[in-house]
Amino acid sequence: MSNEPATPAARGPRWRRWALEAALFLVVLVAFQAWQLRDVARGPAPGFSGPRLDDTPFELAGWRAQHPGKPVLLYFWAEWCPVCRTTAATVTAIAEDWPVTTIAMQSGTASEVAAHMAARGYAWPTLADARGEITQRYGFTGVPAFAVIDPAGQIRFVTMGWTSEPGLRLRLWWAGRPS
Repeated sequence: MSNEPATPAARGPRWRRWALEAALFLVVLVAFQAWQLRDVARGPAPGFSGPRLDDTPFELAGWRAQHPGKPVLLYFWAEWCPVCRTTAATVTAIAEDWPVTTIAMQSGTASEVAAHMAARGYAWPTLADARGEITQRYGFTGVPAFAVIDPAGQIRFVTMGWTSEPGLRLRLWWAGRPS
């Protein structure tokens, strides 16, 4: 028996293991997102109408017609959602350059949602979806959720959960490109 220390078995470069772990993480993330969005609306965007918080009427087709040739963003959020608070600045920045309407899901009456928005400094065009009916039409089971609708009225991208500003901008830009 030798007194020489055992040498560890030769391993591949460390970057290969990291790349494999990153790839595995991405696969799991994409699979979870696909499972989460399995029931969302696809194809033509479901129409809806109702009063905005300032009591002006809103109708999806009419609003889209006010922005010819541009994709639009619907942002579904809730007053009680902590992740929604982290996406608020993103929505505010996007709304400076793209048409955005938000739907406050199960967050109270229009006046309660308006008070909450004023307290947080949110100034987005918003509809109160007190019973979650609009959100259900789009098939979202949680918030925050985003739907990008192309100029032809087709849902091009949907996502649920936190998303980045560059990611949303890229989706809006891509949805606005001619097919």
